[in-house]
Amino acid sequence: MEILPAIDLRGGKCVRLRQGDYALETVFGDDPVAMAQKWAATGADRLHLVDLDGAKAGYPVNHEIVRAIVSELSIPCELGGGFRSEESVRFMLEDVGLDRAIIGTQALKEPAWFKSLVEKYPGRIALGLDARDGKVATAGWLEVSAVSALELASQFVDLPLAAVIYTNIANDGMMQGVDEGTIADMQRLADLGFSVIASGGVTTLDDVRRLEAVHKQQPNLVGAIIGRAIYEGTIRVEEAVALTR
Repeated sequence: MEILPAIDLRGGKCVRLRQGDYALETVFGDDPVAMAQKWAATGADRLHLVDLDGAKAGYPVNHEIVRAIVSELSIPCELGGGFRSEESVRFMLEDVGLDRAIIGTQALKEPAWFKSLVEKYPGRIALGLDARDGKVATAGWLEVSAVSALELASQFVDLPLAAVIYTNIANDGMMQGVDEGTIADMQRLADLGFSVIASGGVTTLDDVRRLEAVHKQQPNLVGAIIGRAIYEGTIRVEEAVALTR
């Protein structure tokens, strides 16, 4: 199971939000490139980047910072936030050098467009499923739809997706662990055949152990994104990596 340290970018800085609320922001660093190098040096498998400005604007905003991170690291990087057009996806994958683009809002709003994009970039597009009470949230979590996360995902079975990244917004940044309902949702997604990455609420090594135990039963749970916990020191990335190896 991969461990993916998270770097959320806003205003050129490394920040974390609570439950996706832009008003509840903590700044953890002014140098995202140095932060990325720090997490890469821990033995992490992949870096998870979020362009929070892009999620609100609808197009990548922090792309030059992402370019600098990608050029400095030997591990692959994925990015979510602001992908609303094929041009922005092409630019970030082909020009900036991202390994994966994560798309959420437009997959819900334009499923046919999303399908064609996945087929154009096999293995390089991930579906970002951000859920509140099981319903898909969009536009940087500012809006909640009437569509369930599982309902949305089921439209894309058998496509060459890189992964489905499942986030329970209620857990994100709250340092309260991963709840059983979220794990059950992820198992259902994994049972559909998706490679699933857990995101939101991973707070201690016990959470990593629980996810690793699920991974052993259902290998389609392929990764865990860890954010606030590595900044506040409740998880050391090296220990999480060692546990999953």
